[in-house]
Amino acid sequence: MKFTEFNLNDRLLEAISYMGFDEATPIQEMAIPEIMNENDLIACAQTGTGKTAAFILPVLNKLTGVKSSSINTLIIVPTRELALQIDQQIQGFSYFVPVSSLPVYGGGDGNDFETERKALLGNSDIIVATPGKLISHLKMGYVKFNDIKHLILDEADKMLDMGFYDDIQKIISYIPKNRQTLMFSATMPPKIRVLASQILKNPKEISIELSKPAEGVLQASYLVYDNQKTVLIKYLLLNKPEYNSILIFTSTKSKVSEIVRELKRKDFEIEGISSDLEQQQREEVLSRFRSKKTRILVATDVLSRGIDIKDINLIINYDVPGDAEDYVHRVGRTARANTTGVALTLINENDMQKFRRIEELIEREIIKIPVPAELGESPAWNPRPFHKHSKPRYKRRKGK
Repeated sequence: MKFTEFNLNDRLLEAISYMGFDEATPIQEMAIPEIMNENDLIACAQTGTGKTAAFILPVLNKLTGVKSSSINTLIIVPTRELALQIDQQIQGFSYFVPVSSLPVYGGGDGNDFETERKALLGNSDIIVATPGKLISHLKMGYVKFNDIKHLILDEADKMLDMGFYDDIQKIISYIPKNRQTLMFSATMPPKIRVLASQILKNPKEISIELSKPAEGVLQASYLVYDNQKTVLIKYLLLNKPEYNSILIFTSTKSKVSEIVRELKRKDFEIEGISSDLEQQQREEVLSRFRSKKTRILVATDVLSRGIDIKDINLIINYDVPGDAEDYVHRVGRTARANTTGVALTLINENDMQKFRRIEELIEREIIKIPVPAELGESPAWNPRPFHKHSKPRYKRRKGK
């Protein structure tokens, strides 16, 4: 379905065309008409399916030509990175329409706080906010949410995982009950259903490819011992010069530093990103990676969702994700918008059962490859049976 079939404003269609979009993705095709018809919505769609545009475009269409001096739309997201990404997309889609937006998130300086304060007083049409920072403003008593018409929760499951349930309920208490509420989530666990029943009115439901990596992702795994992981990555990257955008996920901040240090010795263009960096530093690192000035980015889970970086050729899971669904989000960083990409996972002896659960979730067996002979022997694939009452085989490390 083409965007011209949605009966969107001509200036909005011009911006869509200018950004290089023509046909809608399945989530856009299903969600946009429901939102334009004023229905509440609960939508389940994985990373990379185009869900941001699915809720931004109909909201912008409603705002086009409407003069207002108050906040119309509040979008709540779990992370600063996602807030910035959505704000950037709003700016792109609203290029030819007079709609303003502002991200509200932690980590800035006093000037940022004053800019946010003015926006929350009604100087912006759309606010994209993280719960914690928005609560800080609400406590100051000047936030004006009296005229909000649209409340959108993006990555709702992630926000609940991060413990934002009470903050979300507090924020909603400031918003008029007569509104349109949209909830987008990558997964649909029972706690999401409970929240939806509390804040949505007779919602329409949409589910798009729940917890399945995109078809364009070539998935494979290597059976390794821990001391072979970085050596294997060096071997793979030296033999793949055509990969110019590589994202490596690892489980801890300390491992980020170790991997960056080891690969720099081989003169790789590499940087690391974690919560140890200040917000401005993180934005600068991401900017260099987006512009291909940095070939390799090593990250903790802070980037597993919500970062729109195009044309990533290769994803490497240095560690098997602890949550099977996190694998989908990590892998979702590549093969965006009908492109192709490669996702490799390094599996040690202790992570084999976790990887088996991933395969059960995505209903697919992923090829297991031994390390090249010159790097030594590989452990045999032998996942232990999982018993829900069994004791954990190892303790979770600090620093995640």
